[in-house]
Amino acid sequence: MAQKLKVVMAQLNFRVGDIDGNTEIVIENSLKAVSEHSADVIVFPELTLTGYPMEDLLLRPSLQNRVDKAISKILNANLSIVIVIGYPYVSDSKLYNALGVFCDGEIIGSYFKQCLPNYQVFDERRYFEPGNKTCIVEIQNIRCAFTICEDMWEEAPAQDAQQLGAQLLININASPFHINKLQERKNLLTKRCRQGNFPIVYVNLVGGQDELVFDGGSMVVDAEGHCRYLAPSFEESLYPTIVHIAKEGVENLYDQKISLDLCVEESVYRSLVLGVKDYVRKPL
Repeated sequence: MAQKLKVVMAQLNFRVGDIDGNTEIVIENSLKAVSEHSADVIVFPELTLTGYPMEDLLLRPSLQNRVDKAISKILNANLSIVIVIGYPYVSDSKLYNALGVFCDGEIIGSYFKQCLPNYQVFDERRYFEPGNKTCIVEIQNIRCAFTICEDMWEEAPAQDAQQLGAQLLININASPFHINKLQERKNLLTKRCRQGNFPIVYVNLVGGQDELVFDGGSMVVDAEGHCRYLAPSFEESLYPTIVHIAKEGVENLYDQKISLDLCVEESVYRSLVLGVKDYVRKPL
């Protein structure tokens, strides 16, 4: 009999620097994922607790203390669900773009982003050190591996996960919109799924921040490279899905839900609307 994992993709809008507010969003939606969807896992985007991009706010000495308090608050909230979440983390005096796996008040897994983008709008090497270790955590007896955004654009992180026996790869993101970006992501995930012979749960941020707009488009792609679930672009919500994995690692994904792709004109329009809206409503 195939194993199954009930996953909620938290395609949400977070405010840069509002660690307390973002923490409340995490707790509120984790409770909702349990009460409304009976989920095993909820997956949040990259750098959820601080928002993205933090830029020079990452250099503030008080940052790690605030992040630590936020993590403690989540761990002590008695949430009956596995939480996959992104945040900055200091280890041995080095700052990492980190992912944590929380369960029953403990951190049961952590991962540091390995591939740091440093082109166009990205300058992560200015702030972060690259990680060098793969993270595998068993959730409901399913071997789950984890990566962060740019890691998916390089072959090595997914290959390492495959070699360690991963049955499912969870990728958290803060990937901004540009024309045809959704199709680029689909093509990339198709390639990685076929290479690794595992499904991928891809969760992206939504919302505007300064000159960037994050379009969401969270999705689940099966091991054969077929998109089985695609969340609407530019819409903030929780999106539940079920991943089924057979003992031999060949999965079937049921309850297929594919949102319609937006035409270029509509995607650009909605990007502009969301960008202006968040520029006005988000606090300085």
